This record gives sequence, structure tokens and C-alpha cells, in this order.
Amino acid sequence: MDFILGAFVLLAVILAWKGVKIVKQAEVMLIERLGKYHRTLTPGINVIVPIMEGPRDLAWMLPIRAGTRAGNLVRMADRVDLRETVLDFPQQRVITRDNVVIEINGLLFAQITDPMRAVYEVSNLPMAIEKLAQTTLRNIIGEIELDKILSSRDEINAKMREVLDDATDKWGVKVNRVELQDINPPAEIQVAMEKQMKAERERRATVLEAEGEKTARVLRAEGMRDAEIAQAEGEKQRLLLDAEGEAGALQNIALSLESSGVDPAQYLIAMEYLRMMRDVAKTRSGKVVFLPYESASVLGSLGSIKEILSETKLGGGGEALPPA
Repeated sequence: MDFILGAFVLLAVILAWKGVKIVKQAEVMLIERLGKYHRTLTPGINVIVPIMEGPRDLAWMLPIRAGTRAGNLVRMADRVDLRETVLDFPQQRVITRDNVVIEINGLLFAQITDPMRAVYEVSNLPMAIEKLAQTTLRNIIGEIELDKILSSRDEINAKMREVLDDATDKWGVKVNRVELQDINPPAEIQVAMEKQMKAERERRATVLEAEGEKTARVLRAEGMRDAEIAQAEGEKQRLLLDAEGEAGALQNIALSLESSGVDPAQYLIAMEYLRMMRDVAKTRSGKVVFLPYESASVLGSLGSIKEILSETKLGGGGEALPPA
């Protein structure tokens, strides 16, 4: 009798232990009643009915890529992880639009948003997402040329994320990000690309050097032009000032000559004649210069002109007269 009672007590303890389920944060547990989905347990302490209810066991196969070993690793679990997961889809050979075979691998960041669909809509979620990512990548790369693939990773990542997110929505999965890791063209293509890049850099250097020389020449020409313009403006201002000064001096002389009764025209002729005589006197040719007859009258008027200039105090503004 005691044995039977002890057996019942032990069975009750085991059932109570089996009926209490503790679910961790960011995890859920799918409960089936008699083989049919019944409810989802949230984080914390939960109680189920033993024997009639139990968690759904998950058997997700993950590929093994360590070293040369190949195969699948079966991961057993009775709960679904809701955290974002990183899936590494392996390196594969794909053909571009211009018929170049390249090798690409990448990463995929996904998160389960509906645990029930992730378990009941697909048999092996990690493997399904990986194969879908491989086929999607193959289709996208097949429509793009090699040069654009190497320079448009962000566009390819965005397009893959959009396609995968739409395809995995029925599985209750949200694809947050896709990143291409390595893009490896064939060796001969890499050599040709390096030569092309070197030629392009040399071309750019030549163009930049030519543009620099062109800019330098233009700047030098503009500088010379501005200098000539400034010099011409300065010469113009000097000539204007000289002309204004001479005009003022001549005006004052003319007024003084008119007040003294001397013809201004005769005065100007006498001044030009004296300048000519001064230049002739400076020559050392030893030639005899015959003066015209009219010059005697001009010389005779020099004394009166000198007196006028001394009276009007304009001798310092004009040219100095030679001694009579």
C-alpha cells in the first residue's frame, strides 16, 4: 500500500515538473494539444497540461563548412528564438550579364516575427532562407555586368533585401539587411582590371596636368593683360595731368602776354625756336647752321619775353630760357 502511494506521489511530482515551463526572454514556445497547435507560451513561468499538451520540437538543419568537412548539423530545440540572426550563405559561382564567372558570398540578417508561421509554414527555416538567398543572388547578378557589380554593391544589397523580405514574409520572417562580402573575378580578369585602372589613373594624371598648365597660362596671360592695362591707365593719367598742367601754364602765359601787349603766337614760336637752338647746340657734328632772316626778329623779342616771365613769376613753371 505504501509503495502504491509513493508511486502516485512520484508520478504527481513528475507531472507537476513536466507541467511547468519557464521561457526565457526573446524566446517563445509553441504548445500542441494532442498533436495540434494550441497556444504560444511567452517569456516567464507557464503551466501546461502534461501528457495532453507538449512543446513542438524543432529540428533545423544547418550546413557545416568548417575546413573540408561537408554535411548538415541538426539543431534540436523546443522553443523559437526571436532575436535577429545572422545567416552566412556560402560562396557560389555565378555568371554575370557579360558572361564572366565570379565567386560571391555574403551575410543575411533576419528575424522571426511570427513564430507559428516560421514553424508550420516551412520545414527547415535556416536552410530555406539560405537557398532562397543563393537563387536570388544568382538571378540578380545575371542581369548586371561585371563593372557595375563591383561599383554597385549597395544597390545589389538593397535589391536582394527587398526580394528576400517579400519572399520570406509568408514564413513570418523579416529580412533586415543583406551584405555581399567577397566578389572574386577570375585571375585573368583581375589582371586586366588592374591594367585598366592603371591606364585610367595615368589618363587622369595627364588630364589634370594639362588642365593645370592651361590654367597657369590663362592666369599668366590675364596677369600680363591686367598689368598692361594698369600701365596704360597710369600713362593716360600722367599725360592728362601733364596736358592739364601745360594748358594751365599756357593760359596764364597768354593772359600775361596779352596784358603786356605781346602776341602769344609769337611767344610760342620763340620758345620752340629756342628749344631747337638748344638741341642743335648739344650736337658735336661741327656743322655750321645758317639761321633764317626772320629769326633775328624772334631773337629781338626774347628780352621782352624774359622780362614778362620774371614779372608774372612763371619762369619756374615753364622751361628755362637760355641767357641772351
